[in-house]
Amino acid sequence: MDQLLHFFADVLLFVFIPSLLWRLSQKTIPIVVIPILVGIVIAVTKYPVGTWGIPSQYGEDVGWIAVLVLAFTAGLDMWQFSDGVDPNQNFTAPSMGRLLGSALVALGVPFCIGSVLIYFYFLPLHGWETPHGSSTIGAMSIGLCLAVSALPVLIGVVRELSPAERPMGHLALRLAIVDDAALWIGLACLQFAAEGPGAFHGWHITQFIAVAVLGGLALISSTAAYRLPHPPLWVIWAAVPLWLASGAWASMQIGLHELIGAYFAGAIMPPKWVRRLPVERVGTFSLLWLAPMFFGHSGMHINGEALTWPSVIASLLLVVISITTKMGAVVLYPPSPDMSRQQALGMGALLQCKGLMEIVAATILHNKGMISEFAYASLMVLAVTSTTLTGPMFRLVTRWRRLA
Repeated sequence: MDQLLHFFADVLLFVFIPSLLWRLSQKTIPIVVIPILVGIVIAVTKYPVGTWGIPSQYGEDVGWIAVLVLAFTAGLDMWQFSDGVDPNQNFTAPSMGRLLGSALVALGVPFCIGSVLIYFYFLPLHGWETPHGSSTIGAMSIGLCLAVSALPVLIGVVRELSPAERPMGHLALRLAIVDDAALWIGLACLQFAAEGPGAFHGWHITQFIAVAVLGGLALISSTAAYRLPHPPLWVIWAAVPLWLASGAWASMQIGLHELIGAYFAGAIMPPKWVRRLPVERVGTFSLLWLAPMFFGHSGMHINGEALTWPSVIASLLLVVISITTKMGAVVLYPPSPDMSRQQALGMGALLQCKGLMEIVAATILHNKGMISEFAYASLMVLAVTSTTLTGPMFRLVTRWRRLA
């Protein structure tokens, strides 16, 4: 009975109160941000919410499952956006080569510049030393967080755009899909690199079975896409938890984070199956009503002593680096060759949104000891700030474009 009471207290603090504040703010503040802020305030003030049983075990479990579902639906989202031309589109639709090239530039420039600046100017600071692995791995881990775009949050932002702005939003989503895939691949590579030569030492039959499971999922998905393109709907629904659980279990067994496997499982599901699923509704429900407990607990896990004034200043510098490098990269090589500079800046404003993906990535890296408490706290502040600024920055750029 006590566990249920603690869970209800968790839901009240991190789900219902943030939801009420979100609606009172007329949804101008992203829903992802509010429970994190609540958690950070608790961590900094050391308010004794433990007397209420917070964080509750049920809340931890529900929040974790919700984030697994969000990672899975992020993989499914790869198949949600068609290549049709919107009548409101006033720029040339990019070729696949141009799209991938622009996405890689938009990801690579912030990653490279951010990693170098982190290595030379941030890691030497007190408390920023990499706990596990080399300084290079630590700098690249933070650089990856600076470069990522938040696909799930961006989907919600694009949904609220006017019809005239939506073509740019949909193109931003296609770039964010590449960012998203690169994030999970990068996280996997960094985890293996942090382990060094011993990454594969001590592997037993379980690890090889896990690799076979991932390969089997990919093979089954590829075969089903051609041999069984339109199965009964119940077959698709039955496959979803099987794919999700198998991917998460397999990635955990080979030393990667479960979320990487969940994303992989969603990304390889047959596209025609995915288009019959209510991916948006499931993702929105998880984001609004279940995942806030994960976000709030993530905020609570910040070491309050790490949020000193120097740390806050470092966080703001990370915000500047992240925004300027991302927007500059899109202007440098926009996805469409005839896209104006203002349109490219608007695209960059959307893509600099960090949101859920950076929070999840920072949590994974922190749990693996690849970034310090100070770096983790700064990345959480970066996620909150960049996500909050996305809408106002995009509106500012588009208003400037209309005035021009």
